[in-house]
Amino acid sequence: MKIGFIGGGNMGEAMLAAVLDKGLAAPQDIRVSDISETRRRYLEEKYGVAAVSDNLLAAGNVEVVVLAVKPQNLAQVMADMRGQIKDSQLVLSIIAGAGISTLQPGLDHRSIVRVMPNTPARIGEGVSVWTATPEVTGAQKKRAGAILGAMGKEIYVDDEGYLDMATAISGSGPAYIFLVIEVLVEAAVGIGLPRDMAMELVVETILGSVHFMQESGKTPAELRRMVTSPGGTTAEALLKLEEGGFSDLLIQAVSAAYDRARELGG
Repeated sequence: MKIGFIGGGNMGEAMLAAVLDKGLAAPQDIRVSDISETRRRYLEEKYGVAAVSDNLLAAGNVEVVVLAVKPQNLAQVMADMRGQIKDSQLVLSIIAGAGISTLQPGLDHRSIVRVMPNTPARIGEGVSVWTATPEVTGAQKKRAGAILGAMGKEIYVDDEGYLDMATAISGSGPAYIFLVIEVLVEAAVGIGLPRDMAMELVVETILGSVHFMQESGKTPAELRRMVTSPGGTTAEALLKLEEGGFSDLLIQAVSAAYDRARELGG
């Protein structure tokens, strides 16, 4: 598979690394464009790919064109590339907030796959929600699914609206988890645990709990009730969370992220 990456940022690099690691493309079949000479040199030395400054050169003679530029640079990139992408080429966009209604006229191109990945994709543990325009062929969908599957789990949806919802959950979700870890570690240090021990306890507890839930086949509510003895320490902790409005705050946070995603995509 021949792939051209427009933009060599962190998420684009994660996809590039995954594609090479899974053998979906050879280094000589990949070109990456980036405005930074330092970044181009880094990508060439680390991955053995051709890194160029010209977006059209990166997009030429490839099957898949990956748009991985920063959202604020998209308008200029579309202006430069408008009408220059062949009908047979697939455009795969991982640009947050850039809807298909923006990408199709901006590029004057119909075959678009839009993706909402998340940061764990950098270690092959991500989840990507994606959709495709009607002009995307079955073979092109298969290529897109293979690329995204190399970064972790991929979920295809027919309705683009689900991508804004996914943005609020899986896209922004890692930040929610990191905040929980951060606060739990500080709480642990506050009651006297050494910081390194606190970090290990918190991280391993979260990892173990998630894996336990996946293996048990039980719902989170069932598992929560299993570990909550009446009048015990867990019950006391959960009561404090309820009194503080933890559940409502989390719901409000997700709703705020969703509303913002819709604004950006509008």
